[in-house]
Amino acid sequence: MSNVETEPAELRCGAPVDSRRPDEVPEAEAPAVEVLAARDVPLGGPRAMLVRRTLPQRARTLIGAWCFADHYGPVDVTATRGMDVAPHPHTGLQTVSWLFSGEVEHRDSLGTHALIRPGEMNLMTGGYGISHSEVSTPSTTVLHGVQLWVALPGEHRGAERDFQHHVPAPVRVDGAEIRVFLGSLAGVSSPVRSFTPLLGAEITLEPGAAISLAVDAGFEHGLLVDHGDVRLSGTVLRPAELGYLPPGVGTLTLANESNGPARAVLLGGTPFEEEIVMWWNFIGRSHEDIVRAREDWEAASDRFGDVAGYPGGRLPAPALPNAVILPRRNPPARG
Repeated sequence: MSNVETEPAELRCGAPVDSRRPDEVPEAEAPAVEVLAARDVPLGGPRAMLVRRTLPQRARTLIGAWCFADHYGPVDVTATRGMDVAPHPHTGLQTVSWLFSGEVEHRDSLGTHALIRPGEMNLMTGGYGISHSEVSTPSTTVLHGVQLWVALPGEHRGAERDFQHHVPAPVRVDGAEIRVFLGSLAGVSSPVRSFTPLLGAEITLEPGAAISLAVDAGFEHGLLVDHGDVRLSGTVLRPAELGYLPPGVGTLTLANESNGPARAVLLGGTPFEEEIVMWWNFIGRSHEDIVRAREDWEAASDRFGDVAGYPGGRLPAPALPNAVILPRRNPPARG
């Protein structure tokens, strides 16, 4: 999915990291859940479908290598344009598409023509450069899902174009059903390749259900609630809220506080210690990286290839800010 904001924020991102090992953090310092609210972003045009964006934002730009999270629907696309994102570029990242309902047609410059369906993950790698389009299918009436991006580490940010598809089998844990599309959880592991340690899973909780999940204490985690009220480690998260926990937590406790089923997406990963510059659909390491990628896209260079089969033109790149993108610095170390 493209970031279709006409004036996308320029960010140089880096997360402060506690240098202690998880087993060195006293129990009295057990971290509280940080609650991140979403903001509405129109997905292009006056009759656009709105998405709820929780990453990036000023309070937090990364959870592991997860650097972008859009949550949309359920929306009746028979009354709107639905999803119609023209061919657009990406650099330095992987896109992860996950649906709860509806169907989206994906085309990319690898020549891939695939359908994104509920419970099936599509992961596209655009290191040095890739382009793709996404359109909800004519048979779709209700569209509902999440679109996620993963930042590639420096040694792999020029990775070749790639596309992977995976259908995770559901796993039952007490009153929950879990689908692990990246990483490992609840005794199952996804075969899908990532370039840094990651976790991605859909969790559906029955009414009143409570579960405890063993997780990697070296990961930081985020729980994005789709529907229902979910208590994460003592804090209740409402729909469209994302609860963040830093490293040092080896067990996540989730409880459905709703009268009906609740659903959430769990994201995790080791802290991403590199500073990255993210602007529009590009991730680089400097302002110059972004300028070069934009110039290459506007010049229709071979860097991004062509998307065959989309009935229309490409998305033009927005204008760059009239300033050099500067680092967003962490507070100075004490003592």
